[in-house]
Amino acid sequence: MRLLLDENLDWRLSRDLIGHETDSVPLLGWGGTKNGALLKRAAESGYNVLITIDGGIFHEQNIKSLPLAVIALRARTNRLADTRSLMPEVLRMLGSVQPGTLVFVE
Repeated sequence: MRLLLDENLDWRLSRDLIGHETDSVPLLGWGGTKNGALLKRAAESGYNVLITIDGGIFHEQNIKSLPLAVIALRARTNRLADTRSLMPEVLRMLGSVQPGTLVFVE
């Protein structure tokens, strides 16, 4: 599965997403891209899932119309120390997440 880490997440999370092709928005040079444009670009580039800590993305965008899923992390901060512990649950969710859906991982 192709995963994209939003710019608000540490790229090193990709090390915990074993078995998946994982990229990071800043490392791709896409930093500063607004949510709507980012979702469109990610979908057009063949990503299956966007992982973010921006829980408000659901209210701002029409996720149901997208050919990718969004996983929103709910952590105390976006620091690696706070988000890394959520990666086992993210891996579990990847087996069932469907395009056009938003899933929260706490």
